[in-house]
Amino acid sequence: MTPNPTPLVELKILDPRLRDWGLPAYQTPMAAALDLFACIDAEMVLDPGAPAQLIPSGIALHMADAHLAALVLPRSGLGHRKGLVLGNAVGLIDADYTDQLLVSAWNRNPPCGPAIVIQPGERIAQLLFVPVVRPQLAEVTAFSRPSQRQGGFGSTGSGVEG
Repeated sequence: MTPNPTPLVELKILDPRLRDWGLPAYQTPMAAALDLFACIDAEMVLDPGAPAQLIPSGIALHMADAHLAALVLPRSGLGHRKGLVLGNAVGLIDADYTDQLLVSAWNRNPPCGPAIVIQPGERIAQLLFVPVVRPQLAEVTAFSRPSQRQGGFGSTGSGVEG
């Protein structure tokens, strides 16, 4: 079986400081995602419980392939150690979106917890490219192969033996 060719994604640098900080790149040979930088002019303080803030990434992409999308994800260390997460949990970048990527950053710490300070050029999120399946939908009155499964939201049990 021949592997799929690597898709080409055009990258536009919107903030020239990225050339000094480092262009988006995979940090290790087996890394799944690219790091995104905070392209801000001064440090940004995210207070706990305050609304999420949009942080420019300094880049724009052109995927131009309906079978490709990108996901903006939090950096696990920042979420675990500092409480920095994404305001929208996961950001979805469609293949036809070509404006600057913005990172919705939110401080999930409790109201009495610490503020998070983001520095210009800090790596704050990561970008993961994923394949997209676009099935045709067929309206039916009954499914062709019914399932035995019923319910949701815990319908298969807790997984804890009692």
